[in-house]
Amino acid sequence: MAIGRIVAAAVLGFLFLSASASAHAILTQGEPEAGSRVPLGKVVISFRFNSRIDRFRSRLALSRPDHSQVVLKISADSPPDLLQTSADLTMPGAYVVRWQVLAVDGHITRGDVPFTATDH
Repeated sequence: MAIGRIVAAAVLGFLFLSASASAHAILTQGEPEAGSRVPLGKVVISFRFNSRIDRFRSRLALSRPDHSQVVLKISADSPPDLLQTSADLTMPGAYVVRWQVLAVDGHITRGDVPFTATDH
């Protein structure tokens, strides 16, 4: 009986750790990449996560070199683990995309992706 309880406890522990490890959406791939340099003009912004996200309750915002901010409209046609949009970069300098996603399990994750726009 004791071995059965140990096995049952181990299985429950494994299931709990697996569930909690997948609880937050983690950014796995981004365009533009953090720290990258991109040319001025229209830029595609695409962030892939390790799990499905609720894109209707998620947010993308762009901070510009002049410290103004614009909320970016997220495409409704992308896969469930991807946020996509585009933005016009009109001035050279430091930009930051601030993202906030709601994983389908209800957990919110946030992050920043800084990049630089150049005119050459």
